[in-house]
Amino acid sequence: MCVRNLSTNSLSGAQADIRNTLAAIRDQHQVSIPWAIESGSRAWGFPSPDSDYDCRFVFVRPISNYVSLWPRRDVIEVPPDGDLDVNGWELGKAIKLLLKGNAVIIEWLRSPMIYCGDAQFQREFLAFFERFANRDFIGRHYLHLGERQRRAYFGDGMAVPLKKIFYVLRPAAVLRWLRFHPATAIPPMHLPTLMQECDPPRDVVDLTEELMARKAVSRELGTAPLAGPIAAFMDHEFDCAGTMIDKAATRLSDEARFEAEAFFRRTVARLDTQCSAAK
Repeated sequence: MCVRNLSTNSLSGAQADIRNTLAAIRDQHQVSIPWAIESGSRAWGFPSPDSDYDCRFVFVRPISNYVSLWPRRDVIEVPPDGDLDVNGWELGKAIKLLLKGNAVIIEWLRSPMIYCGDAQFQREFLAFFERFANRDFIGRHYLHLGERQRRAYFGDGMAVPLKKIFYVLRPAAVLRWLRFHPATAIPPMHLPTLMQECDPPRDVVDLTEELMARKAVSRELGTAPLAGPIAAFMDHEFDCAGTMIDKAATRLSDEARFEAEAFFRRTVARLDTQCSAAK
């Protein structure tokens, strides 16, 4: 079953170009693409009029490639073309990074903008993650991401590029969401949904909505001092996460390794059979 949130009739020119690029990748590299989505500000819910299209995908090679003496690359990168940015990870790479706490693939699986998606692939991958996700690893990912972006863009807080606020605000909101939802480790990717579900202070919500509205109609927001409520929100969430997250290394369980291998083998075999039947 193929999930297509972006219908052919509603595609922009850039999105149609992405569909064509994905088809070319399948033909050129002889791979299956069970999941291809929009990432970046368009999927996060705070695009600008000139935001790039950031397509990310997971690909699976034919079974014969996995038993070759000469392993193929685990990434496929397409040279940037105008406002199109298209690249993807091989399934094994995505699984291993996920188990190390890299939450990028989970964002891909939860993107609200899907170019092409195999529903079974998404369902099984998310189910695997729910069983074996390490919440401390995921929290550590967003804490490091948020603190790194803050150091890169905020300086002394007196002349902050306003559009960069979102790149620190979103990790802070994810950390709050994880704290408020202890039974799961899969936060929403879409910032407005994330903010709604993590229930930040009202002044933070108002300031965020104002920034999103301005960003939606302006190519450049300029710089300004960082608003006090947003700065306090970020500091509070990063401090809480730094206190609560277990920073000790955790060994991957034998069960997780077994199930990861089973999911990988099952998916490769299923997609290989589908491709063979389609020839």
